[in-house]
Amino acid sequence: MKALAYVLIAVALAACAAPGPAPVRDAQARKPPAPPTPVREPPAEPVRAATPQIAPSSNGLHLVARGDTLYAIAFANSLDYRDLAAWNRLDSPDRILVGQTLRLTPPPGAVETRPLNEAAPPTARALNEPPLLRTPQAVWLEYSDANWAQVSATAVASPPAPASSASPPALAVTAAPPAAVAAAAAVDTWLWPADGALLGRFGAAGGKGIDIVAARNSPIKAAAPGKVVYSGSGLRGYGKLVIVKHAGEFLSAYAHNDTILVKEGDAVSAGQKIALMGDSGTDRVKLHFEIRRYGKPLDPLTYLPERS
Repeated sequence: MKALAYVLIAVALAACAAPGPAPVRDAQARKPPAPPTPVREPPAEPVRAATPQIAPSSNGLHLVARGDTLYAIAFANSLDYRDLAAWNRLDSPDRILVGQTLRLTPPPGAVETRPLNEAAPPTARALNEPPLLRTPQAVWLEYSDANWAQVSATAVASPPAPASSASPPALAVTAAPPAAVAAAAAVDTWLWPADGALLGRFGAAGGKGIDIVAARNSPIKAAAPGKVVYSGSGLRGYGKLVIVKHAGEFLSAYAHNDTILVKEGDAVSAGQKIALMGDSGTDRVKLHFEIRRYGKPLDPLTYLPERS
């Protein structure tokens, strides 16, 4: 028994002498520190070259730059885009090439599009004498199959001649009265493009249009239905600009916007919000509004309804 006791004591002493696990604190102290996480800088945005702004030409030529459109070039030079297309033999006004030189004056023998006289509509008045009535004139043609085929839609055959008559029947062709020459389709009603105070009038402080003053981000609305043919800031002096093409070769322009809400090619309806008022390209918050026909500026106040 004593021998067994000695053995147990020896085993216990050996167990106490065996090395145990290192303290957690010492293990952490010996662990090498983690390398710092590198801070990644956000990639720098590429610097974009500013789009050259279109200004009125001083030499009758325009070098097409990226972002230019024929509508914008014509607008900057108070020309009709169709004239530019014809003078430069362009297949389509929507396709011009960067680096292309466009002439802004008609070549020899070319005919420039002329605007119609913007006269006030005539007022009705009573006639002092009864109106003169004109009856349609008739044209007599010899009878033949060809003449009959030509006028069969409107011809009224005269009563057939007696069988003994030697002369063939004739046709009395009633000439239809000439169709009324329809005026160029124009906008029926124009709407005010923004609410606000009228600051500048046509030909004065408003230059080629009128200026309307209101709070920043006030809605800018299309004055008539049409198609957006320009949306951008490439015309010098107009800031962020929208140009809308209407029936009757009218254009309306909305300048100095803070935000443009439409893009080129969009169809817009009358009263549709197309931009928000701002002060881009000018010294105060306002809308500069123009109406042009065949490229020529017109006084918007002669088209817009009266405001109370």
